[in-house]
Amino acid sequence: MSKELVLKNYMEDCVWELLDSVLEQDPEACKCEACRYDVVALALNELPPRYVVREKGALYTKVSMLEAQYRADIYSALTKALMKVKQNPRH
Repeated sequence: MSKELVLKNYMEDCVWELLDSVLEQDPEACKCEACRYDVVALALNELPPRYVVREKGALYTKVSMLEAQYRADIYSALTKALMKVKQNPRH
């Protein structure tokens, strides 16, 4: 019996994981669900995708998140996205 495989953009998990730390740096940032999703969507559009294939339900390692430059790129994209959303919130 073969295992069901799943294709996942790992970058999406990384961006969601770092979102709260970026929002905490800006007390004026709206933290509603709509704004959070808008920030993540804009940030992901600026970052290269990182696709992984894994068995459905399996965990994958987060080795790349440990790289300083990788994290810096995500923080930068999130910060820029937050500024755009603050200027034109959709809620």
